Amino acid sequence: MMYLTIAVLCSVAVSVLLKILRQKNIDIRQTIVAGYPIAFLLTWVLLKPDVSSIGTLGNAWAIIIALGILLPAVFIILGRAIEAVGMVATDAAQRLSLIIPILAAFLLFGEVLTGTRIFGLALGFLALGALVYRPQQADISKQAKRTPLWLFGVWAGYGIIDILFKQVAKQGTAFPLTLFVTFGLAGLLLLVYLLITRVRWQGNALVAGLLLGALNMGNIYAYVRAHQVLSESPSIVFTGMNVGVIAVATLIGVGVFKEQLNRINILGLLLAIGCVAVLFLA
Repeated sequence: MMYLTIAVLCSVAVSVLLKILRQKNIDIRQTIVAGYPIAFLLTWVLLKPDVSSIGTLGNAWAIIIALGILLPAVFIILGRAIEAVGMVATDAAQRLSLIIPILAAFLLFGEVLTGTRIFGLALGFLALGALVYRPQQADISKQAKRTPLWLFGVWAGYGIIDILFKQVAKQGTAFPLTLFVTFGLAGLLLLVYLLITRVRWQGNALVAGLLLGALNMGNIYAYVRAHQVLSESPSIVFTGMNVGVIAVATLIGVGVFKEQLNRINILGLLLAIGCVAVLFLA
């Protein structure tokens, strides 16, 4: 359970860091680009990818390139969502992204959709609707109007990333090597973009990137190790990770950052936890 606890805390810590950076008007793009070399190095040290087999990636390169573009983009969207709606709803939406791979398995890959899974999916969509709910205000700002879009971007982005990683794994590509190459490509593409746009570099953003990269890799490594240690109880790892993140993010978001949740939002959190439990146990 130690690895599972570390994975949960690292995942929530990423959201906390992004929230603090947004509050201080720090360029999250620079933090993300500085974080990838750290994640790249830690992948090499901790997961020991077999670089000699890089020539066997073959058709997986198209998916890896897509991941290289999506990973930093979704990180940026995550930061915007946290700023717009708070870390509680954003982390819940991220966890609810498991709906997308399940829908893809049914619509694209021919898997059978059972009654239990239909119920779980319904809970998930109800949860998303409740999480984005905000009382109507006459002077609603443009930023507030974009809130559902940022939250949808987090949900859809992480769901598509999950599908892509699973497709790479099905092609027989080792996960450590895929992660190693993807991190390197993502960091390179984002760096090129920032150089082209002639960004004004911020030292504090780059320093924060060192922490972001360590937390990101810590989350991934601890989650993988939790699955290895509890290989006979994957339901504990999956449910513990998703429900744990929602619970800890709620405690920190409400208790520390004083995020406001209305009754509909609270109902959405409960529905999200129910969705996670139902979909995995289905």
